[in-house]
This record gives sequence, C-alpha cells and structure tokens, in this order.
Amino acid sequence: MDDNGFTEFATARLGALSRIAYLLTGDHHAAEDLLQSALVIVASRWGRVAAADDPMAYVRKVLYHELVSMWRRSRHLRSELTTDHPPERRVPRDEAADTVRRLVIEQALAKLPPRQRAVIVLRYFEDLSEVDAAAVRGCSVGTVKSQAHHALANLRELAPELSELARHEGGAR
Repeated sequence: MDDNGFTEFATARLGALSRIAYLLTGDHHAAEDLLQSALVIVASRWGRVAAADDPMAYVRKVLYHELVSMWRRSRHLRSELTTDHPPERRVPRDEAADTVRRLVIEQALAKLPPRQRAVIVLRYFEDLSEVDAAAVRGCSVGTVKSQAHHALANLRELAPELSELARHEGGAR
C-alpha cells in the first residue's frame, strides 16, 4: 500500500500523539483506543491532510472530535480513573520528582469535566493559542477562554496540591 508518508508521519509523532491522547482521556487503554481510531481516520484522509499546512493540527482536531464521539457513545467514560503508571518521559531529570509531578497533574486533570480538561491539555500541555485550541475543539475563542478560566478555578479549588507543586517547581529552578 502506498501511504504517501503517513507511516513516517505517524511513527515520528507517535510519542506526542500518545501523550495527547493520554492527557485527554486520563487512561492508558482509552488513550490507545482513541489514538487508534484517530489514526484510522487520518490515514483514510491522508492525501488531503498531508497537503495541509499543519497535519499535526488536523490530527489534534481528529483526536478531540473522536474523544467527544467516545463520550457520547459511552457515558461510562465520564467517570475518571487514575492509574498507577504515569506516562513515561524520555529523559527524566529526577525520576522520583517526575513521577510525583505526573501523578499530581494526572489526578488534578481527572477532577475536571472532560471539556475543561481538553482545553487545559490543548492550551497548556500542547501550548496551543486560544485560536488554535478553538479550531481543534470546533468552538469559539470565547468558549476556550471561558472553559480555561473555569478549569483553572476548578483546579485551584479541587486540586490545591498544584499550588504547592508550582511553588516547589519555581523554587527548584
């Protein structure tokens, strides 16, 4: 099969895509399912996707829209599960500190409603602008701003341990 570079694209970005899927779902198995579904969709449209300015932006959008479809198909995904195994980093500075940081962030994200979590992942983990996050989500920039505001307020209330983590991270540099 002639894939016109899809295999190379997917292989080169598999780590980043896996991380995005995991952060969106909060569960390794759900992340694998989400990523697989998204890559099947992208592969079927690869000719058009590859011709676009930023194929990665298209894949992010597919990931998000597939996640929304999963939520709608299966209401049980709304109950968040934390895992004992945070995602791995390629070059950890301090494995113990990295593990603690990942667990704290994972648990904090799990406390957010799915749409707020998606905005936090897109804006702060993927470092997308409000405009780009809105394009991925298929909503207005105002919605992204509002959901980010509410998500951050929820995190301050529901996960005060993040403040301690931020103070510790800021002082360690």
